[in-house]
Amino acid sequence: MRLLFEMDKKDHADCTRSFVRNSARSVIVSDKKVAMIHSGKYDYYKFPGGGIEAGEDPIEAMIRETREEAGLVIIPESVREYGIVHRVQKSDKDPDVRFVQDNYYYLCAAEDEAVLQNLQGYEAEEGYERVYVDPCVAIEKNRNLGKTPYSPTMFEREARVLEMLIEEGLL
Repeated sequence: MRLLFEMDKKDHADCTRSFVRNSARSVIVSDKKVAMIHSGKYDYYKFPGGGIEAGEDPIEAMIRETREEAGLVIIPESVREYGIVHRVQKSDKDPDVRFVQDNYYYLCAAEDEAVLQNLQGYEAEEGYERVYVDPCVAIEKNRNLGKTPYSPTMFEREARVLEMLIEEGLL
């Protein structure tokens, strides 16, 4: 899979350990809008998807996470690789730990009928909602967020992927 871009804060040289948590995300386009998860609590947008479990294939993780977070059922035959965003930075939680993450993005289609979301506790608390949003709206929102408990790098990653999709004529 091609490397879309790297996000390296270059703040981790003195870290003594690494924590690796890769993720897989779906890119589902409909009528020039993209399926995203909107956090009602913090008012940001992210692509449906999440962490890859031990022994899990990235595509399997993307299909599972998209169904859980967004209630969208991916059509397996529609899945195509889009690219990887490689992220490295000092952990927000432990100054001795380097956080390393490869985020796998897949272009795909979903069945017309959605199913109920199966949200984790924090996702339900944040009011995760599946929306089809104009990509420019999501980019603007993610780049002008107020305070959240998350690294701003996550929001910039999603904005840059959206920009690439627009530049490549996929949105």
